[in-house]
Amino acid sequence: MTQRHNLIAENVSCKYGDTLIVDSANLTLTPGKITALLGPSGAGKSTLLRLFSGLETPSSGRVLHGDTVLSDDHIMIPAERRRIGIVFQDFALFPNLTATQNIAFGLAHLPQPERLALAADWLARISLSARADAYPHQMSGGEQQRVTIARALAPDPVALLMDEPFSGLDPALRDDVRQTALSAIQSLGIPALLVTHDAAEAMLHADHLAIMHAGKISQQGTPDTLYTQPKDEATATALGPIIKLTAHHNTTTGEIETPLGNIPAPASFAPTKAPFTLGLRPEAFTLDPSSTVQAQVRSARRNGPLTELKIEREGTNATLLVPSNTDTPPSGTIGLRLNPALCFVL
Repeated sequence: MTQRHNLIAENVSCKYGDTLIVDSANLTLTPGKITALLGPSGAGKSTLLRLFSGLETPSSGRVLHGDTVLSDDHIMIPAERRRIGIVFQDFALFPNLTATQNIAFGLAHLPQPERLALAADWLARISLSARADAYPHQMSGGEQQRVTIARALAPDPVALLMDEPFSGLDPALRDDVRQTALSAIQSLGIPALLVTHDAAEAMLHADHLAIMHAGKISQQGTPDTLYTQPKDEATATALGPIIKLTAHHNTTTGEIETPLGNIPAPASFAPTKAPFTLGLRPEAFTLDPSSTVQAQVRSARRNGPLTELKIEREGTNATLLVPSNTDTPPSGTIGLRLNPALCFVL
């Protein structure tokens, strides 16, 4: 097995003509961990993946595998020599080859018996042994994507880069395929990058998140940290909807006061007399009939395990998410309490 090292983008930028697509990005992919790169369309996510892979040349900065420079101002190791696996949304299987033959395609350096044995092993890992002799047109989209990922992993790459690999799958199949594929990746202990626009996918499956906006990585850390402590609005909204409230700091009580309730000021909060914006997640509310903060329910709609409540209080409107097993009236008045852990200063 190949020795595992970090795959590193160090102060990397990339221009197309006069347009800066990636701007001084720093990102380290760690062996055995899945890093999700999240952001809106046009943020530069796919270009950064291509810089890692060698499909693009950086305008400045460098890409390293451990201590080995893969690209900088003077060095450009081509993609085919980097031994980095790449998986795109398009399955790109060879239509005239079976599942076994597709996986074995990148193993030409091995004797045929070893190639076939390794392909069979990977088919077992992705739970497709029964489809060994199937051609791509005979497989479902989920089966094709699993074979695509097995083909990328079979040659024991130093890292795996995935660009929206599951977005083309039927939602009913997506989670099962994704879980099977990501478990196989983690079993190899290689660095892996998952480029996605799906915040739920990133938070559920990644060990590390990086948020990209306008070519820059605005914040990175664990999913929990970025969800509950985003440093700006772009980072916050990349991981889901937020409610923005005008807030004031009460220096006497030490509380942050908002139209929908008060919370203790965080220890890092700098006292201010000026109004500011408090961001909070829609699920930051607990319904409490005894609360002094009473709001009018304008509508209540079930959204699976959660109920979407549209409320109004003293001219402030907001859409909340509460557990569907909560006693939520379709109209009338409810009491609210804020959870400080899901509130952050913007």
